[in-house]
Order: sequence, then structure tokens, then C-alpha cells
Amino acid sequence: MLTFMASVFRRLAITSGGSGPLQNHMKTLTAGIKTFPEPPDYSGVVLPEKLKLKFIKKVPNFKKATKEMKNLKCIRGPAVKANSFTRGQYGIVAMGGGFLHWGHFEMMRLTINRKIDSETTFARWGVNAPDKPITRKGLGKRMGGGKGEIDHYVTPVRCGRIIVELGGHVEFQEVEPVLTEVVKKLPFPAKVVSRESLAAMKQEEQELELNNQNPWTFKRIVSTNMLGIRKVLSPYDLKYQGKYSGKFRIPGRV
Repeated sequence: MLTFMASVFRRLAITSGGSGPLQNHMKTLTAGIKTFPEPPDYSGVVLPEKLKLKFIKKVPNFKKATKEMKNLKCIRGPAVKANSFTRGQYGIVAMGGGFLHWGHFEMMRLTINRKIDSETTFARWGVNAPDKPITRKGLGKRMGGGKGEIDHYVTPVRCGRIIVELGGHVEFQEVEPVLTEVVKKLPFPAKVVSRESLAAMKQEEQELELNNQNPWTFKRIVSTNMLGIRKVLSPYDLKYQGKYSGKFRIPGRV
């Protein structure tokens, strides 16, 4: 129909000398039709029964709470479990180690549950409830007298751990502002990722290691003990090949 009307107006414009209101109408009618991308397919996404983040207890159900040392090795190095998506499509991945206490869990739960659509989007935890006791002595108390009493509980997190997962009939642009707001309030560096971006990050690390043209890698220098370097290296440097400095990941280290 549009093609027929455009041809009619073109003939009228030619007979009228190629100027006038008919010429303007001809330009409007012959404009191209816009093309839009196809909508995403959510046929393979199954929504669970409980869509919102569940409440996390402040104190675990221990028969008898036992005191522990700091044991900072629980936040060093890469995460060996829960470092990939299980059911969600988007989430927050830790880029460094640290501890999450009950206040952080409540902040994430309230922020996400209030700002997501509970009919089309679901959220689930990727970390366990706080179970590591942290002791503290009273203000102004003298040194000595044994270990202090348990003050609160925390959850240790390593680099690469998935903190929260989101999914459902929703796109990344809809949940990114909510997750970014949560990332800014976490006690360690973190990043908002999707399934595709997380897979791309892991693929980039593998390609960086395979395509490395520098023969003097950290592993080769340590294995040959050049200049007696093992004297100044810790067991964690030998275990993780110098890719981690304390609880932080060194980017670009091969």
C-alpha cells in the first residue's frame, strides 16, 4: 500500500514541477521502515517457588560455640567451589577476599528484594550464612586473660566466588543498576557479571596464559630458584604462583 501511494505522489510531483507539498509528502512516505532486534527467548528459564532472597540468621544454631583463631588463609587464593552460575543468569562475583557479616547480608537482601519484580525475577544466595566466630574484648580492658568473647559471626569469601545470583524473565540492563548499588557497599572488590561475561573473563585468562611470549614466568623462576628467590617467598606464593597478593588478585599475572 505504501509503495502504491508513493508512486502516485511521485507522479503528481513530477507533473507539478517537482516542488510543493506533494514533494514533501513523497519524502515522508518513502522513508525506510525501522528494524528492531528480536526479543529474548525465556522458554528455557524455569522460575523457582521462592523468588526472593531468604532471611539469614545472625547467629548460627550451634550447640556450643567454639572460639577460633583468625585463620586468614580462608580468604586467600581463588575460590574452588561456587565459582560459576548454577540457576541464575546474572550475579555478583568477588574480585578479592574478605568477610561478610550479618549487616552485609541484610543490605543485599533488602536492596534486591525491594527493587526487583518478584513476578518475573528470582534471586538466590551463592554464599553460606555467617558461621565463623569473631572475638572481641571490651573497651579499656587490659591485655592478657585469654581470648575474648565471641562478638559476631562472618562468612569468609575468596576471589571468584559468586555472592548473589539473579535470573528469570529479565535482561541484564534491568538488574545491573540494582547489583551495582550492592557492589559499592561490599567490604571487598566485586563486579557485576552475566553468564557470558564470566565465561569471557575465564577464557581471557586462559588465552593470556597460553599466548604468553615471555619465557621468564613466575613458575619457571621459582622452580629453578633463581638468585635464591625462595628465601623471600611464602608458601602461598608457591602454591598460587604469585597470582595473589594476600587476599587480592594481581591482574595480568601469568
